[in-house]
Amino acid sequence: MQDNLNALIEKYNVAAPRYTSYPTVPYWNNEGFSKSEWIQALKSRFDRNPEQGISVYIHLPFCESLCTYCGCNTRITRNHQVEQPYIKALLKEWEMYKATLGNQTLQIHEIHLGGGTPTFFAPEHLEQLIKGILEGNTISENHVFSFEAHPANTSKEHLQTLFDLGFRRLSLGIQDFDSEVQRVINRKQSVEDVERVVREARGIGYTSINFDLIYGLPLQSLESVANTVAVSLAMKPDRIAFYSYAHVPWLKKGQRHFTEKDLPVGSAKLELYKLGRRMMLDAGYADVGMDHFALPDDSLFLSAKNGALHRNFMGYTEQYTPLLIGLGVSSISDAWSAYAQNVKTVEEYYSLIERDELPVFRGHILTPSDGITRKYILELMCRDRVWLKDNSDSEIIKLRLQELIEDGLVDILGHEVRVTMKGKMFVRNICTAFDDYLHRQEQDSITRFSQAV
Repeated sequence: MQDNLNALIEKYNVAAPRYTSYPTVPYWNNEGFSKSEWIQALKSRFDRNPEQGISVYIHLPFCESLCTYCGCNTRITRNHQVEQPYIKALLKEWEMYKATLGNQTLQIHEIHLGGGTPTFFAPEHLEQLIKGILEGNTISENHVFSFEAHPANTSKEHLQTLFDLGFRRLSLGIQDFDSEVQRVINRKQSVEDVERVVREARGIGYTSINFDLIYGLPLQSLESVANTVAVSLAMKPDRIAFYSYAHVPWLKKGQRHFTEKDLPVGSAKLELYKLGRRMMLDAGYADVGMDHFALPDDSLFLSAKNGALHRNFMGYTEQYTPLLIGLGVSSISDAWSAYAQNVKTVEEYYSLIERDELPVFRGHILTPSDGITRKYILELMCRDRVWLKDNSDSEIIKLRLQELIEDGLVDILGHEVRVTMKGKMFVRNICTAFDDYLHRQEQDSITRFSQAV
């Protein structure tokens, strides 16, 4: 059985999208996109049911130092004078979106602060930002407010300030506790830093704490990963995201600070994944979805169990919100029938905001076929099954799934496609069978996406 699993992991460890959207960003039809169409799609989605609520993602790009593994959009600086101008621009962008939606009272369902390093910002500036977002609006009864934090610079004041504003979820970027791994990726925080933040957050009243861990980093070994996972499990986070390191130095220059010779690859990397996964399952965590593990009483696990799990540009979320507005550089907004992404540099962002223009520079208007495939992939990633329409496209999908069926990763009964227990580890691969864009341009995928395992 174990030999068969090893063979499957090696076989399906190929480049594949993470499907936070469909179509995935590299395949957006940017030439057929315009801001006016985006605004029309946004208003149409909102007007359809204003009471469904809005999710807000806010990108805070600043970091004091560069983590060399990082694939995020960041701006490295130790000058904290950048905080106020950026918050001012964010709130002006928010006002533009509110005006687009008719300056109505909005129901805020989700807020997520991502980065960069949100805790780069002083607590009082984060308070100014969140109060500005909430002013004149209402908060959904089942709201979910969360933020990402660096354990080494997150203070008790950060935690208390955001808690008082309605935040109950905290995500700590840990990656690895090994001192040599931390040195080479330039990500320094001690076990004591993390223990302090967890202790303070629990004492204040946070109800969900997530740890981000990465396997496949330079200099990692079975021993170092085992220690990182063991130390993490001892702190009993409610969730653990166990991500594969995506080595794309042609896109992220910081990754050239180490060489491919430093990386565990092939079977060595797969052993790191299997070890960490086994340790988490043995400790009572459930495999919720791609790379995500949660305790049985955590809301993410309960959402998956109840069929309410959703996935968008913020990753897995507990409930479906049809409208996601992204604020800040590089943020992506989603109106279900259309996507829009903001410009990627702070300078461009400020320039457009000062001209009273939404800082959008590209996007995609979904075709009817895109919409059907998007639903299919969401169902697979969130509910492990999907019912196909009775048409020729579905027959093509079934043909693409044949090898996965033979390998025991998928079952098909009539028009129902169901991911098997063994197949849960390979859901990214399964979703590629539905992805027409990927099949049309398969040769490009190796430089566009990270490895599936």
